[in-house]
Amino acid sequence: MEKAKKINQESQSPLDFLKNLLIARWRSLLLLLIGVYLPLQAFEILTVKIWQNQAGLPWDVPILLAVHSTVNPQLDVLAVTLAIIGLPWTAIPILGAIALILLLQKRWRSLAYLLTASAGSVIINRTAKELMHRVRPQLWLSIAPESSFAFPSAHAMTSITLVAILLFLTWATPWRWLVLIFGSLYVIVMAWCRLYLGVHFPSDILAGWMVGLGWTIGVSLIIKPYTTKAESVDGEPPKDETTLLPEERKLITEE
Repeated sequence: MEKAKKINQESQSPLDFLKNLLIARWRSLLLLLIGVYLPLQAFEILTVKIWQNQAGLPWDVPILLAVHSTVNPQLDVLAVTLAIIGLPWTAIPILGAIALILLLQKRWRSLAYLLTASAGSVIINRTAKELMHRVRPQLWLSIAPESSFAFPSAHAMTSITLVAILLFLTWATPWRWLVLIFGSLYVIVMAWCRLYLGVHFPSDILAGWMVGLGWTIGVSLIIKPYTTKAESVDGEPPKDETTLLPEERKLITEE
């Protein structure tokens, strides 16, 4: 309390107020910069470059050929299996089970985040594919060919969206390290299998990662999913995921 009073007393000028505001919100601003702006900026650059050159970027083909040089029957089976596991439709049962748990636990805000982030990811991916009309690589005959458009990769976007959602929902628990480690591995192997099968350029994968990451982090900054109930501070009741925040109620009354 004394520290808060001291800060209020010091904030007698615009510069003091700005300094205190930046100190209080630096984590959110850094997350906005690294987690939202930079990924979306990278996605925009990739989109423009590919729009100008449908054949791909200079590093697309060399990377694909390098991955293809490792082809063998065992990896063929692994890649096809991973491709099936990583289909966007296979994420629905996982997200559905998590959504049911959140609903039963009355974690409505977290549930709203899960539904918004996952549904938005699908919409963005399908829209971008139709707008870009980028054809699949045709460097060799794939053992698991695809007929839809390539940019951005749905497998890459689905994997990173799923991992990001789980990471936000478990961030205040020890489970976050498990999600981070195995989630990162999952994202990487999904990207590898798409390159190995020759159905995506590396730029398709990178674009899927960037826009998926930017979207899920951006939604989290707006909906602010809670992982646990906040502890009571200064006699105030803990925050509850079944109620709106004061600023949200204010926005609704102003509409």
